[in-house]
Amino acid sequence: MTKSELVSAIAEKAGLRKKDAEAALNAFLEVVTETLKKGDKVEIRGFGTFLMKERAARVARNPKTGKEVKVPPKVVPDFKPGKDLKEATEKILKKR
Repeated sequence: MTKSELVSAIAEKAGLRKKDAEAALNAFLEVVTETLKKGDKVEIRGFGTFLMKERAARVARNPKTGKEVKVPPKVVPDFKPGKDLKEATEKILKKR
């Protein structure tokens, strides 16, 4: 699903104009981004938690030359699904 498809779906579900749904989605994304930049997490009960996760330093290999490359540690955004989301998606897999 693309962002424009998500905006359309939100507008339809909430009975909003697409312009209002897009503004709400953009505000949500901005708040989540700003919160993560501060090092805090965003927890939506039942849905999941957006947080920053630290990746350890490692040694990788350049596939073209085979030469080792040191990759420094870094912090990356992460998402942990909540209980309700996990259960809802597990039901989909069981239907297959």
